[in-house]
Amino acid sequence: MNRENGEPAEIGPMMRLYDTAAQSVVDFSAGNTVKMYICGITPYDSAHVGHAAVYFTFDVLRRRLHDLGVTTECVRNVTDVDDDILRKSRELGVHFLDLAAEEMVRFDTDMRALGLMLPTSEPRATSAIPDILGFIGMVLDAGYAYVSNGGVYFRVGSFPRFGQVSHLGREEMLALAAQRGGNVDDPNKEDPLDFVLWQPSAPDEPAWESLWGPGRPGWHIECSALALRELGTTVDIHGGGSDLIFPHHECEAAQSEAATSTKFVRHWMHVGMVGYEGEKMSKSLGNLVFVSDLLKDWSPDSIRVAIGSHHYRHPWEFLIDEMAAADARVSKWQASGEGEAGLKEVRQCLDNDLDIPAAYRVLDAATEDANRSGGVSEAMRLLGLSSH
Repeated sequence: MNRENGEPAEIGPMMRLYDTAAQSVVDFSAGNTVKMYICGITPYDSAHVGHAAVYFTFDVLRRRLHDLGVTTECVRNVTDVDDDILRKSRELGVHFLDLAAEEMVRFDTDMRALGLMLPTSEPRATSAIPDILGFIGMVLDAGYAYVSNGGVYFRVGSFPRFGQVSHLGREEMLALAAQRGGNVDDPNKEDPLDFVLWQPSAPDEPAWESLWGPGRPGWHIECSALALRELGTTVDIHGGGSDLIFPHHECEAAQSEAATSTKFVRHWMHVGMVGYEGEKMSKSLGNLVFVSDLLKDWSPDSIRVAIGSHHYRHPWEFLIDEMAAADARVSKWQASGEGEAGLKEVRQCLDNDLDIPAAYRVLDAATEDANRSGGVSEAMRLLGLSSH
């Protein structure tokens, strides 16, 4: 397959998917292998429904791509060193890597229980320190970064395409950066929007040697370095929750293209936030519905159907009352028996911006059709649901 200049030898449009950077639903084409990079978790707490919604979405996407005869290489990183995990490990009085290991066991257990396909690789940030250091050197050599008081910063003003993913204005960027760990008041920055690639470690934090002094990676740099190491200069699909559009993915795109002079991502895909009790579900607010708790009372299929009843792109609020309805739907579909009823229509729904709610309505209609020629088992399997 020819991937010169970041472009694959395409096999024609396969699906239509919303591209965040293009701000529209566009044809998605690729070669025989689709390279996917999905931002993973910072493992300092258990997996909640918001996490499950993100990884469920990309699970169904991969299943449809495989159904189309395409192979996927899916990388899902683990951020096992950053401000959040270091703060939590300090509070608990445990080593940050011990905390990460414990929480990753819980996360992987929950994701397997939900029937999610395993990523092709699940690299940790701490596994990539040499790659990160080399990547920062590339950005510096290209003239897009500067060293200041033991840290290395990306100079946003030197990269004209900054904003290509989020399409935000400067004031919006500054506000979101302040909310999401951007440290806009850092006196070592030339510009409040500049972002850290390497930072000196506090006395009680892990540190690695570098040309700029001992320290640790910034938040954004690990994903660029891991994507380059695991998948090459250009990724077909890059995604995660919509809260990552800015600053995380915007900064990733800038530093990656600055380092390689090549298009970083062909298609950006983001999943809407899940709310609970009137607020976005988040660790900082403490309004979490844990997957492990749901699994005590409901089947994995019922949880998948409850999540998939909401279109992936739109924010929604989790209501426990929806679980009983999802459970009843699953039971009805499973009772229909073996067969391919609705399979063609389900494929069409998935190809239309991964419209999983519409696919579920197809299964509803197929099981209610007295003249149907068989059950919906094949369509259920395509959606990652057990047919019995």
